Amino acid sequence: MRIRPTTVLGAAAAAAGGAAAVLGLVVAPPDVVQGQPQRLMYVHVPAAWVAYLAFAGVLAASVAYLLRRDLRWDRHARSAAELGVGLTALAIVLGSLWGRPVWGVWWTWEPRLITTVVLLVVYVGYLGVRGLSADPHASARRAAVVGIAAFVNVPIVHYSVVWWRTLHQPPTVLRPGGPADAIEPMMLAALLAGVLAFTLAAAWVHVRRVSALATARAAAPMELGDTPLVELTVNAGRIR
Repeated sequence: MRIRPTTVLGAAAAAAGGAAAVLGLVVAPPDVVQGQPQRLMYVHVPAAWVAYLAFAGVLAASVAYLLRRDLRWDRHARSAAELGVGLTALAIVLGSLWGRPVWGVWWTWEPRLITTVVLLVVYVGYLGVRGLSADPHASARRAAVVGIAAFVNVPIVHYSVVWWRTLHQPPTVLRPGGPADAIEPMMLAALLAGVLAFTLAAAWVHVRRVSALATARAAAPMELGDTPLVELTVNAGRIR
């Protein structure tokens, strides 16, 4: 019996998620200053990092579509954007849950939070652009341009805590000069396990979503220039 790649990805994501849960909830010690609420970081940070990765995927797939004019790349860009939007929203919610006991407020107008909300709104707009045309290639072209331009927000979000004075703590691992030495090894292990689990889960969702989009496209009326090669070959044979 052949094992499908999605099955392997799903199993790997579940195993990594279980390991991350044990490391984050049991093995890693509580933070000396923040206490137990700090454990939310083992989910909040991976969600944000994998959102960055998803938006990088939108950038790469958008460039590939403009170069190749192949709707397969557009499907990858759409799926990656949907993932990125969901993960960014999750990161904002988890950050708010962490901020209440640590900062004393659910929300504060500081650079990291503001730029993250802007990032979310921009990519929601990217998804909205897709509904402006019934022509899949016209829609893909517009979305590709927006997807490329939108990525400029990602480094702004990440470096906002470096460039401006902010209440949010500076980066611990992905920071200029390398990871901080102060992070406890088991905390780092829990964080990296969470990143691995989120990455594998995102890959699983992405593969299944792209497949679903391809199935939906195959069931839709074909546009000129998007006719399958098999159909063109059959028609050419009939003409002969």
